[in-house]
Amino acid sequence: MSTAARGSAAPWFGSQAARWRSWAPASLAVAVLCAVAASADPYLHATAARMLPLAVLAASVAVVTGHAGLPTLAQVAPYAAGAYTTARLALAGVDLALLHLLAAAAAGAALAGLLGVVLVRHRGTVVLMLSLAAAELTATTAAQWRSVSGGTDGLAGIPAPRLLPGLPPLLADRAVLLYAAAVAIAATAAAVILLGGNRQMLLAAVRGNEARAAASGHRVYAYLWAVHTGAGALAGTGGALLIHTHRWITPADVGFTTAALALLAVVIGGATSLPGAAAGAVAVLTVRDVAAADLPGHAPLLLGALFVAAVYLLPGGLTALPHRLHRQRILPTRLRRQRHQDLPAGSGAARPAVRSTP
Repeated sequence: MSTAARGSAAPWFGSQAARWRSWAPASLAVAVLCAVAASADPYLHATAARMLPLAVLAASVAVVTGHAGLPTLAQVAPYAAGAYTTARLALAGVDLALLHLLAAAAAGAALAGLLGVVLVRHRGTVVLMLSLAAAELTATTAAQWRSVSGGTDGLAGIPAPRLLPGLPPLLADRAVLLYAAAVAIAATAAAVILLGGNRQMLLAAVRGNEARAAASGHRVYAYLWAVHTGAGALAGTGGALLIHTHRWITPADVGFTTAALALLAVVIGGATSLPGAAAGAVAVLTVRDVAAADLPGHAPLLLGALFVAAVYLLPGGLTALPHRLHRQRILPTRLRRQRHQDLPAGSGAARPAVRSTP
């Protein structure tokens, strides 16, 4: 291969390697889920399955916060819409999982579209406060709309879904885990594909200089609204998974705590990486529900320590860890190569003499 060909191919291979490294945390999380599914512990299966709805919610928060540049706590609103839509359908006798997912995604997108009309026109602290208000209103509405949500008592005894008509319902913990993992991976991968290519570059331009993007003829508000609506569909899918894995729901499941955990997962996983955000959600719930099990009452302390460690030790989140390790591995090699090239040709310092010993 010629020097020019190698030079033109290097950026492509570099970008592909960087893209694969960005999937490393999520790949590790998937490997852990596979190991959990292969175990014989039903409690472990149920615990892992109940982490996946928050993983999908965190991926939707990463779409709005990382790609659209709008820090938000309001994704629990479409998450709640998808969850309660799924619960009411299941209680009404509609038990097909695919119908639940489609209806939940539609409900989440519809509510996110309504909220997006207001949210995408503000930036910074203002949009964060507005999204906080939306999150609190969501929990308040769920607590008071008893005919739909069951009030503060919530909805319990929700029937398990079926994959196809005639098949038995998903009751086994391992089957629920495999189903939830498949839906979470498919939804996250679809969102990554939809955000790739020109759309990703356009959103990066809007984040970098919104005024210049608008002056170039781009419909900034329309793009941001479309992204916010699509993220709502993803959050609604997570809400359906919440019902399928838990089979009950209360207003506390869609309140401020859930919104804060999802945003924390995005910070830990990486703001612009959907797989990283999903992996961050798994890490957050592992610390809260597994590591803190032997330390009652200390879960907030452990989560705070995790957040501080992630901010100071991993500024770019879990997604940046493979890149940093890669740089630490190749940087010494490049420095040695540069020093060798800077030495004058033929100098004795280029290669130190080795003294032979008898």
